[in-house]
Formats: sequence, C-alpha cells, structure tokens
Amino acid sequence: MVPNTSPTTEHLPESECWKLLRGSTLGRLAVVVDGAPDLFPVNYVVDHGSIVFRTAEGSKLLGSSNQRVAFEVDGLDDKDGPDVTVWSVVVKGIAAQIREHYAAIDAMDLPITPWEGGFKPHFVRIDPTSVTGRRIHVVSEVSGQR
Repeated sequence: MVPNTSPTTEHLPESECWKLLRGSTLGRLAVVVDGAPDLFPVNYVVDHGSIVFRTAEGSKLLGSSNQRVAFEVDGLDDKDGPDVTVWSVVVKGIAAQIREHYAAIDAMDLPITPWEGGFKPHFVRIDPTSVTGRRIHVVSEVSGQR
C-alpha cells in the first residue's frame, strides 16, 4: 500500500497541542552541544504549561541548561478504516535545570520514570516560547491504482 502523495495537513490550535502532549510520555529533545545539533529521547510530563524531564550529567544536561531547545512528540491517531492520521507537536523554548528548593521538591513528585537505567538526579523544565502542531491525514492508495 502506497500513501497518497498529497496528504491533507491540519494545523492544530495550541490547546489541542497541549492535549496531545499530556497524552504522551516520550518525546525528542533537540539541543546544540559544541556547535552541533543533537537529539535525545526523553520521558517527560506536562507540568503547569511546561515540559519537565529527568536526566543525568552529560550532553543532554549541558545542551539544555539555560539554552534554547526544541522538543517534539508525535503519534498515530487510533482510527478505523483505510485512512491513517498522524500528528506532530513541536515545543520551542528555554530549558533550565530546576534548582530552586521548593520547585525541586515538587519536581520529585512528578510521575517521570526514565526508561534508561542509572541515576538521573537533574530535573529540567522547558518553558515554551511557541507550541505548534499539525495533523496529517494520509489517504491510502485507491484500490487498483498504482
């Protein structure tokens, strides 16, 4: 089955983007480290209009500490029938390590369980400057046509 070459794209309102973000737990963090872009999968939660994740020392923490970052989550809508609908949400903003005492204690109560083992004592919050999303309706090949 070959997807249609011109899928219909729907730009999502910010409220729908946040709904999709709240319904997921895995995203990709884009940072710049030593002048080069890098991507990291991270488990996250939405907390008070921001994205929070846990990490250890290393490139992810270095690239996200008081830096501009991009964060992306995508998924597949559960729909019956031959058509497939996918979505993508991108959050751009400033990331900062949560250091203030009470905020750090609150972050420890967030339901963030990293999939990767190891000690991940640092909590990072992304405060958004923009939240955009799109839903793409990919129509499957019409029967008999190639």
